[in-house]
Amino acid sequence: MKEIMFKVKELEFVDLNSAMDYAKSLNEFVSIVGDDFEVCGMFGVDSVRNGKCPDGVAYDWNKASRIGRVKKERV
Repeated sequence: MKEIMFKVKELEFVDLNSAMDYAKSLNEFVSIVGDDFEVCGMFGVDSVRNGKCPDGVAYDWNKASRIGRVKKERV
């Protein structure tokens, strides 16, 4: 049986949690490649406190203001 591996940059990990932890530690845009999928992005923004992401960037996205936006614009 082939063991599933997850690759971040040139390093391989035996589980997705280890690959995610490493990707978060890099604090840069990376790809995690598995046998049957690939996910890319900047990993590590898990929470917003006082309107800011952990890296200090203001978090101003608001789902409530986007619900029905297209319909409102048509009327």
